[in-house]
Amino acid sequence: MQFLSRLLQRLVILALGVFSVWLIVFVVFDTADQRLPWILAVGVTYAIAAYGVLPWIIRMGLKLLHRKRVPSFTTTGDGLPGDPVNVALVGTLAQLRAAFAALGWSEADRLGLASSWGMIRAFVFNAPYPTAPFSTLYLFGRGQDVGFQKAIDNSPRKRHHIRFWSLGLAQAETTWAGGSAGFWLNTDRPPDDERVLWVGAGTKDTGLSLTRLTFQITHATDSDTNVERDFIIAALETIGSIADVKVYQAGQCMATGHVNHYTSDGRVTLASLVVPAH
Repeated sequence: MQFLSRLLQRLVILALGVFSVWLIVFVVFDTADQRLPWILAVGVTYAIAAYGVLPWIIRMGLKLLHRKRVPSFTTTGDGLPGDPVNVALVGTLAQLRAAFAALGWSEADRLGLASSWGMIRAFVFNAPYPTAPFSTLYLFGRGQDVGFQKAIDNSPRKRHHIRFWSLGLAQAETTWAGGSAGFWLNTDRPPDDERVLWVGAGTKDTGLSLTRLTFQITHATDSDTNVERDFIIAALETIGSIADVKVYQAGQCMATGHVNHYTSDGRVTLASLVVPAH
């Protein structure tokens, strides 16, 4: 019975794939090609396929597969695996901001039309944009609460960056041990002035690339997120902003596993934010 169920799922996914190709080639492109010059028709088809048809098909496929595993990673707006979770810090929002400000990192602007256009211009002309916005990734049922970054060689194309999601300590303490699903599926955001657990996903942008499956334009990233995690923790330790550093396994065991196109050992480094001694 399980074999038949899996076979049926794969047949449905295959049908969705065939349908998406037919829709893009024989409906979207054919319609655009009849009304626009060829080069514009290709551009319009790409935009509709990458930002409309393919994300919708992927979301439908994931719903059919009933993927309800406890994640060790964030998800994109399309429901695909995003950046691995690899850092957790305990403290207030003010302490978090102070720690990264002391490192010389900038808080990312909120994603919007103005900030997105500013990022596009900065990327094209390689002009500095120290507070450039991040794309939205999801954890605990919501997009990131705050993010920080530091440009490499003063370029918007390369940067160290990390997104954070807050989780109340009471909730974290009762669900962290054993990787309980309740820890990851909680959607409540605690108050900004509360001492909370900041769950972070840190990666290093290295240039420009296209996303897998949907082919959307995005930053290319260094695949070894373990190195970036260790870099961030070491930097915070150097300036005395964290203490009581420990290592835990995130969600399910992912030893030497792959998340999206990343290599991750599945470990989260946990530390407490402190006021540096002067």
